Amino acid sequence: MKFYIKHESRGRIRIHLAQKRMSSVQAETLLYYLQNQNQVSFAKVYDRTGDAVICYEGERAAVIRMIQLFHYEEVELPTGLLESSGRALNNEYQEKLISKVIYHFGRKWLLPAPIRAIYTTVVSVKYIWKGIQTLAQGKIEVPVLDATAIGVSMLRGDYGTAGSVMFLLGVGELLEEWTHKKSVGDLARSMSLNVGKVWLKKDGQEILVPSEKIVAGDEIVVHMGNLIPFDGEVSNGEGMVNQASLTGESVPVRRTLGSVVYAGTVLEEGELTILVKEVGGSSRFEKIVKQPGGSSRYEKITAMIEESEKLKSGLESKAEHLADRLVPYSLGGTALTYLLTRNATKALSILMVDFSCALKLAMPISVLSAIREANQHKITVKGGKFLEAVAEADTIVFDKTGTLTKAQPTVAEVVSFSETKSPDELLRIAACLEEHFPHSMAKAVVDAAKEKHLDHEEMHSKVEYIVAHGISTTINGEKAIIGSYHFVFEDENSIIPEGMEEKFRHLPEEYSHLYLALEGVLAAVICIEDPLRPEAAEIIRQLKKAGLKKIVMMTGDSERTAKAIAKKVGVDEYYAEVLPEDKANFVEKEKAEGRKVIMIGDGINDSPALSAADVGIAISEGAEIAREIADITVAADDLAEILVLRMLSNRLMKRIHKNYRFIVTFNAGLILLGVGGILQPTTSALLHNTSTLYIGLKSMGNLLDEPV
Repeated sequence: MKFYIKHESRGRIRIHLAQKRMSSVQAETLLYYLQNQNQVSFAKVYDRTGDAVICYEGERAAVIRMIQLFHYEEVELPTGLLESSGRALNNEYQEKLISKVIYHFGRKWLLPAPIRAIYTTVVSVKYIWKGIQTLAQGKIEVPVLDATAIGVSMLRGDYGTAGSVMFLLGVGELLEEWTHKKSVGDLARSMSLNVGKVWLKKDGQEILVPSEKIVAGDEIVVHMGNLIPFDGEVSNGEGMVNQASLTGESVPVRRTLGSVVYAGTVLEEGELTILVKEVGGSSRFEKIVKQPGGSSRYEKITAMIEESEKLKSGLESKAEHLADRLVPYSLGGTALTYLLTRNATKALSILMVDFSCALKLAMPISVLSAIREANQHKITVKGGKFLEAVAEADTIVFDKTGTLTKAQPTVAEVVSFSETKSPDELLRIAACLEEHFPHSMAKAVVDAAKEKHLDHEEMHSKVEYIVAHGISTTINGEKAIIGSYHFVFEDENSIIPEGMEEKFRHLPEEYSHLYLALEGVLAAVICIEDPLRPEAAEIIRQLKKAGLKKIVMMTGDSERTAKAIAKKVGVDEYYAEVLPEDKANFVEKEKAEGRKVIMIGDGINDSPALSAADVGIAISEGAEIAREIADITVAADDLAEILVLRMLSNRLMKRIHKNYRFIVTFNAGLILLGVGGILQPTTSALLHNTSTLYIGLKSMGNLLDEPV
């Protein structure tokens, strides 16, 4: 590629490409090429000037050579990159804005007054008719205000003022549309880059990789509660698949070796190894859900965001309603001003200023910007009202396993209560049961057996899994059960072998316990170490500092284990040996007492509570069902994201209140200056639209970058 250097400094170079014009596609192609070079730390391409700024590390000569080797036709862009780019959108609206300004002032300077008057009259019909339609619906809202301002100016023969008002209204509408689309686009682009991950089976091991790395012919493992990401054929395992998204039938269907499965369906029970047949947009599921014109991942995300805007916060709704409620007062003030002053110009100044544009633009933009910023911190929010609820919440409920702990449990010890079977034999039996319905604790048992090379034969009959309880089957004619204390001792009425009560009472408290019983008698207790997240205690302390008054931990673990964990992390209350319905009932009880409740969990058993809470937060690596139900999803890397979410929500509410005060104060000032004869109507309209643009752009800034 031919270019020349316009400016350079150490580690930074600005080049100009030797071509007459650069298209948006070419700009995105060059930008993609530069951003994927190892030596480039930052790059920006300006399509209008044909320039590119490159910040680099290493040798200058290598960078120059890298640019010289660039050719547009040799770079293959990822699917969806161009369509999701904001460059084309910005160019489109810049051209619209420039054209509108040129046409307005061109008509003003080149056309004679009579023709300008006719043109203004014709254009005014649209605004006046819209105002009449609004009145006909029994509403006195902003279109009525605009129609009145234009109509009064026309009746006075002041075509210049009427034309200027319509021009400024048009510019305001264009800027509002542009700002909104840019906010939605920015959010959609950041979300579309968060590629989901899947478990790839390679050389007998499971490796977590981005879904875009999967190709037809790969084998992937789908665990219970997760979405099936690709069309394929079951090559190992069995499970129950919910195909409601595909067929509308809510009853899950059994899938075994050789069965066909489809992308978009959910594995409710079991584990499946799937030979991938199709990836990308070729899946049967995607073909069914695609709209007639086609629908990319980016478009689907954009549609989701637009849909989420229906979930507006209370403050957003309040602002919108206020804007419309103020219209009658503006009309009344106009009439009163004219009656008192007999000055149409002063009266008209009130009509030039409405609160609607700023209120209806700034509030949604603030929320969209906050959702985008949350996404940058690996937090996905499904609607503005959930951010408001997070800010207002005073109670937070944590699940333990996979939330306060790392969800990477390991078997620490197998405590035998059997006189005939060794700990290894008991571990082998446990692994034989648990491998069919894997979750984090079950996987720990299976992995422990593999490490000891305890290969097992399929000795059991049909395995029955009871969610959040345990597993039951028959081995060599003996009933074998494994699961929680509640399941083994209370539901199944198993007993502790005679003379071993003391041993049972002194089980290690620091571990979670998995109970194995054979023929109604306790055979083993598998002690599972579920390491606490190192940041858990500090995050709990910071959450209290951030205004959360009640922090609760709920777990299906034993009382002693729950007590030990609760003491370490510093929660206010804890509940042990709880069932899924117990968690949901607790949340409902807290809400009934007037508290705003956040529920955080990762498993299928957390789903009822996530649904019941004011805000349900799911861990991103948890069960797919939990993520679908949840209002917010956070990454599993660090609990600090919960604190970030709280800070974002608090600052969003602060920004909304601040915007609200500024809009009301500034526009009220414009009205007073207009009535006082200090500002002309067109000046008031100009300042009003400028302030609307200013507040909209300011609302797009990152909340966490602002000083506290």
